[in-house]
Amino acid sequence: MVGGMNRRRPPRELAGDPEAWPHAQLADPGAAAVQHIARTLAEFLAEHGVSLRRVAVRSGVNRQAVADLINGRSWPDVATVARLGAALAIPLWPQKAAFDGKMSHETSFPARTRANGDRA
Repeated sequence: MVGGMNRRRPPRELAGDPEAWPHAQLADPGAAAVQHIARTLAEFLAEHGVSLRRVAVRSGVNRQAVADLINGRSWPDVATVARLGAALAIPLWPQKAAFDGKMSHETSFPARTRANGDRA
């Protein structure tokens, strides 16, 4: 399965306390990204009084898919996140800080070097 074994369970179930979604502590960086997207989306809808139906119409994303994303019951694909962000004119993808530094490119992969020792 693409995304590994953790994708067998919804992101909210990877939290120590699933009932605390979307504010629960998560160790899995993928679930943390979904949580950030869900929280950002839910806060925007609440602040601007936008309904799920309106988001669905504006974005072309099924209303139930939006509800499942907000509630942590699904793993959204990149196209879904892009459509929602474009329709609402807000950035949904988390910045590096949302991952608590666990996925820093400096520590995740070994540095590639060229033949003369310069970093690639």
